[in-house]
Amino acid sequence: MSTPEGEYYTDERWQNWLDRLDEEGVDLEDEDSARLRLNMQDDVVIAVAKIVSSYDEGDLSQEEAMGELEDVSAIVLGEVDRFDDEDTLMLVDAVQTAMVCVFHASQEYVAAGPAEEGSVEQHVEAARAAEAEEDLDTAHVHCVQAGTRILDGEEFDMDSLEEMEYGLVAEWVNGLDSLYEAMRDPEVIEEDE
Repeated sequence: MSTPEGEYYTDERWQNWLDRLDEEGVDLEDEDSARLRLNMQDDVVIAVAKIVSSYDEGDLSQEEAMGELEDVSAIVLGEVDRFDDEDTLMLVDAVQTAMVCVFHASQEYVAAGPAEEGSVEQHVEAARAAEAEEDLDTAHVHCVQAGTRILDGEEFDMDSLEEMEYGLVAEWVNGLDSLYEAMRDPEVIEEDE
């Protein structure tokens, strides 16, 4: 028996977050905007964690899980052209960038299982080294591998990493940190909290 469409995540849910950004306005220096970004991101990550958990528990086949992940990915990574405000666009872009790695890691996990070698931290460090060499493809692969290890239940302590310079790897690792928290405690983020 397959899951009803939209049980994990819906376009309406994503649009509700975008509506909130519209209503509340975004100031990247403001703590409320930072919290809204994290809640928005965590809401999507929790949907991803639930899909992977359903797959792990045998409630979804590999094909169904991949389909669900693709559906959520299409909703969240679609072009958002309704904002003129630069801060709002940057916030949405940050969420989408963080989620790219989460989606790819979950798809890799469902397709092929967790990375066989390297810890989460080792993959993150390798990603940082690759980014420093401007090899973003390799950096992305390492972040995806780190994500598969997180999905497999490996511990991940974001605090153990040295301060990260702002860049793609920092955004991807931000998404992985959300994924780690969601896998530990997949409580639903309420849109209207």
